[in-house]
Amino acid sequence: MNLNLTLKLNILNLYCSKPTGVDLLISLSVLHNPSYRPQFCSNIFGRLFTHTFYPQNRSHINHTHRRWKMGTAVLDSPKLSPEHGEKGGAATVGPKELDAGALFVLKSRGTWLHCGYHLTTAIVAPALLSLPFAFALLGWAGGVLSLALAGLVTFYSYNLLSLVLEHHAALGKRQLRFRDMAHDVLGPGWGRYFVGPLQLGICYGAVIACTLLGGQSLKYIYLVARPNGSMELYHFVVIFGGLTLVMAQMPSFHSLRHINLISLLLCLAYCACTTAGAIYVGYSKNAPPRDYSITGVGINTVFGAFNAFSIIATTYGNGIIPEIQATIAPPVTGKMFKGLLVCYAVVISTFFSVAISGYWAFGNQSQQSVLSNFMVNNHPLLPKWFLLMTNVFTLVQVSAVVLVYMQPTNVVIERAFADPKKDQFSVRNVVPRLIFRSLSIVLATTLAAMLPFFGDIMALFGAFGCIPLDFILPMVFYNLTFKPSRKGLVYWGNTIIAVLSTVLALVGAVASVRQIILDAKTYRLFANM
Repeated sequence: MNLNLTLKLNILNLYCSKPTGVDLLISLSVLHNPSYRPQFCSNIFGRLFTHTFYPQNRSHINHTHRRWKMGTAVLDSPKLSPEHGEKGGAATVGPKELDAGALFVLKSRGTWLHCGYHLTTAIVAPALLSLPFAFALLGWAGGVLSLALAGLVTFYSYNLLSLVLEHHAALGKRQLRFRDMAHDVLGPGWGRYFVGPLQLGICYGAVIACTLLGGQSLKYIYLVARPNGSMELYHFVVIFGGLTLVMAQMPSFHSLRHINLISLLLCLAYCACTTAGAIYVGYSKNAPPRDYSITGVGINTVFGAFNAFSIIATTYGNGIIPEIQATIAPPVTGKMFKGLLVCYAVVISTFFSVAISGYWAFGNQSQQSVLSNFMVNNHPLLPKWFLLMTNVFTLVQVSAVVLVYMQPTNVVIERAFADPKKDQFSVRNVVPRLIFRSLSIVLATTLAAMLPFFGDIMALFGAFGCIPLDFILPMVFYNLTFKPSRKGLVYWGNTIIAVLSTVLALVGAVASVRQIILDAKTYRLFANM
């Protein structure tokens, strides 16, 4: 070992362990060397202060010390590239170490406000219109309590994920994808064979479900304008798929920031319209009779309750927190938390207003989308212009949701077919991007048109995917990364949440399979539902 590295290690020994007199003398001698003074002088006294007054924070220091012993220069590591981040690169890691998916799709140029836009679009989607139906399966007390508890748990779990990501970024290895987190925290096999495929399946399933929902919104608008029209659902799904085909060519996640700002405003708009409409119907002379009793008896009530839990969990679900945080320009510390505050301000104002007003107006007759309750035997309970406006808001917003959940698929496409050594907009990269993104949208549109009952299938995917990604893995990642005391509240709180969520996922999956079996007799390809 050369003298220079020996002297550096002595300095690190000084603030990574209890310094001896010999260490102190050798290390202080280095301060007379001008080439070392600027790099280490400020660190010495800061680390001595940390060691003395905050011994619980030494895990990061000790990790740095171990990497020095292995001959890895952490402070001068080539993985750290502040210039790359400042110029809008994909991360703090150097471009040569990034595949094309991370380099082109997950560009780190955004602010915490942009992060809030992305989070809001991913969470506050038209799926929230099913919350009155979940309340019908749980009743007032169960519905409000479950909705509030799921909100608290998801806000907590997303913040834990953010802290783990920030921790690894501080160590010089910024993680850009969920599979990267699983690879580093749980092991390579978990990232490659479990978390990566699970996230990709859930997000692509969300693309299919949103495409179907977009087609249903178009059909709803059509029937309001022409009650006796002859066009069928799959026609509208194909039309919506054509719109998505064009918008899917947006080059990166960060490029969606303005679209997602509009999405945020639109979700506030259609939720306000839905709430106002429910209140109007509830007080009108044509108000339907309201019954707040829970329907079903025995085992049906139990499975209904677990189905409602799955609906609420899936509504809060995200599954792409690491990819969203990857869009933030370094330094990332604290920015995700601000973005979550923006998002959950919208969540609270929309989820509770729609759920409570819809259930109050329609009781246990609430349908899987509360907008369907505004039409009775093809006769609208609200003015046609109001219904058209509400559904247009919903239609445009769901197109933004499709783009957000396409990003994990886009990462895989770019990684497989793009060349990171070429410019993102070179012919070599643009042609494969255009072809394979278009094919992915065509496939999603075809499946949505063929399987109009995909909502039942998505409930099963949600139980197996959204709950593990959003309720279980964040707790596991945090406990394994920070190793909180097993006698402390944090460790046991995380463990209890993970265990209860596992039980909920298993029972929810059984309830979803049961619902698929019950509804199977109505299934028909390209059905006009």
